[in-house]
This record gives sequence, structure tokens and C-alpha cells, in this order.
Amino acid sequence: MPADTSREIEHGLVNNVLVWSIAAATILLILARPRRMAEAVWACSGALLLVIAGAITPGDAWSAVARGTDVYLFLTGMMLLAELARREGFFDWLAVIAIKRARGSAARLFAIVYGVGTLVTIFLSNDATAIVLTPAVLAALRKTKARPLPYLLVCAFIANAASFVLPISNPANLVVYGARMPPLATWLRSFGLASAVSIAVTFVMLRMYVGGDLPGSIEDGIEGTRLSASGKAAALGIAGAAFVLVVASAIGIDLGLPTCAVGLAALGFVAIKDRSAPGAILKHISWSVLALVAGLFVLVEGINHAGALALSGGALRAAGHLPPLAGSLSAAFGVALLSNVANNLPAGLIAAGALSHGVFPNAIRSGVLIGIDLGPNLSVTGSLATILWLVALRREGEDVSFRTFLRVGLVVMPPALALAVLSAVATGR
Repeated sequence: MPADTSREIEHGLVNNVLVWSIAAATILLILARPRRMAEAVWACSGALLLVIAGAITPGDAWSAVARGTDVYLFLTGMMLLAELARREGFFDWLAVIAIKRARGSAARLFAIVYGVGTLVTIFLSNDATAIVLTPAVLAALRKTKARPLPYLLVCAFIANAASFVLPISNPANLVVYGARMPPLATWLRSFGLASAVSIAVTFVMLRMYVGGDLPGSIEDGIEGTRLSASGKAAALGIAGAAFVLVVASAIGIDLGLPTCAVGLAALGFVAIKDRSAPGAILKHISWSVLALVAGLFVLVEGINHAGALALSGGALRAAGHLPPLAGSLSAAFGVALLSNVANNLPAGLIAAGALSHGVFPNAIRSGVLIGIDLGPNLSVTGSLATILWLVALRREGEDVSFRTFLRVGLVVMPPALALAVLSAVATGR
């Protein structure tokens, strides 16, 4: 072998090792958050380090950031809607209604919170359930003196289990499909039954797991609450936004711009009743989430250059040669495990890159999407929504350890994922 060729191979290997090391360290720092520094700081630092080290060019890094435009617009709109609902007391009102409807029954409250979380996830995304509904449920529970853990777990698990009912239910859906997002009718045919199975099985398994921690009754001394005029305006704005987004999905257009537009429109609608709302809402939104996602886009670009695209593409092609059910299960559990190791946004970006460079059966594409959305229910590091859920809990003085979540996840996630994939494959035939 010529010396120049040998040196070129050696340089390539060293570069790949460097890229993978930077990416792995960045993911760990995002999850661990040393010195309580924001996740976006670590994501952007890792991305910048890849450019400084020469692993990717500045042009490639910028192209990776630009590919996320639709995701940034989608997240902006959803954060506007979620913060609007939180500030105007919409989620607090929902939580109080749930407890009053339970009429002192812990089991009934469990089911009602699960139902509310399902609706919030479907129409406002899983991040809204994790960030905004969870603290509202916790605040209401404290007035009943009920043990909060079972109900907090509901908020985390339904945030992922219901996140592929609609394309708007999870930002990861935009990451996986990108410009190839199916129209709503096609989406519902592909994932409607699978979503229903995911929600139902997750409920049954979670209810069985926490059954011993649910008392027979809870205190029902919580006072009723009324929505203010601005709160009603927020509710109407959110309902209108959900309608517009479903229509946008139905006609098959990119969801980012419509989502951002309806978020701004809902904000303007509420401002008619509450003129102080826009400034307060814009101030409290976690804008660093956009920088976090942009940094992850660059990191994935780097590891794709270092062989991730080829590895994931080869794995998905191998799954594609299997019978539809076996192939779909292999793809789903493969990306589910990757999501729990590296978080589902990077995993979704890697899988999306692989899917865009080949022709794959629908069973494989469905398996990947379900694995990316539902698979993170295994561990607390699996999805951005679950990480944000944990951050929200810690702000309220609560915590759920990695081990506790994993014990629940090992019981709940695998059967839900397997049966959801089976349903998707059966529907696709």
C-alpha cells in the first residue's frame, strides 16, 4: 500500500474517532448538565468544536443548521401556545377539573390525568405535556395530599405514547419525515391504529405497575376554579390553532410556518384581553431549545460524515430484507435503543438521513417513526420531552431517578412498542 494512501486512511480513522468522541461527550454533557449550564450551551459547544477541529466545514455546519428551519418554526409556535396556556391558567384549570371529576378516587384521577395528557400531547405536542401540564398537575395534587409519583409518571409516559397520533404531536416527526411528511389522511391510515394501541397498552402496563402506589381515595378539598376572560381567550386561541394545524397537515404542507403563525395569532388574540401577555410570554419561553436543536443538527452532520449514515443505512437495509413484521420490529427496537443512548432527536436525524438515501418498505419507515416516538419511554434520557419533564420536576422540588424511571420503562415500553408496530404492519398490508 502506498505511503500516501496509508496516511490518508490513518487520518480518516483518527478524524472519525475524534468526531464520535466529541459527539458522545456532548450528548453526555447535555444529559448531565454540569454546573447546571443549559443544554444548548453544551450542544452548541460540541458543534463549534467539530468545526474548529476540522471534522466538518463551516459550510456543512451552516447547511445542517439551515435544514432545521421547519423544526425551529414548529417549536417556536408550540412554545408560544404552551406558554400562553400556562400563563393564562388554562393548564391549572384543567388540573383542577381533573381532580374534581375524580370525586376522591385515586384510580379515577389516574385515568383522567392520562386522558388530559393524551389530548394535550396530541394537539399541543409532547413537550407541552412535559413542561406545562406536569407542574400544573403537581400543584393540584399537593392540595389533595396524594402521592404524586404515579401521576407524574403518567405525564412522562403519555407524552411519548401519544406523540405519533398526529404529525404535530412531536417535533421528532418533522425530523424523521422532513419534506416528505405524509398528508394527514395517509398519516392516520399508517399510524391511527398503532397510536391507539400505544396509548392503550401504555395505560394498562403503567396502571398495573403503579397500582400498589395508588390509595383507594384521595382528599377532595380542592376548591374549584374559573377561567379568566384572558384564559378563555387562550383556550379559544389554542382550539383555533389546533384546527388550523390539523388542516395544514391534511393538505400536506410543511407544518413549521403554519404552527408559528397560529402561535403568533393566538398570542395576538389573547392580547386583546390581556395586553401584558405578549411581553411576559416571550420573556418566559425557553428560546435556548432552538439553539439546542440547531447544535444537534450539526453534531449529527458530523457523525454522518464519520460513518453513522452508512452504518444506519446498512442496518435499515438489512431489516428491509426481513419479513415485514420482523423488519419493522428490528427497525423500531434498534432506533428505540439508539434513542435511549443518544436521545431521540439525534437518533431521528440519523435515521432520517439513512431513509433519505435509499428506498425502504413502508414497514421499515413506520417502525423507525414508532421507535423514535415511543421508544424513549424506556429511560429518562430517551427524548427531549422526558428530559424537560425531569427539569420541570426538579424546579418544583421533586425528582425521579434514572433507576426508578428505567424500572418502569422496562415494564411499560417493550410491549407497547411491539404491539404498536404489529398494528402498523397489519394496517399497512
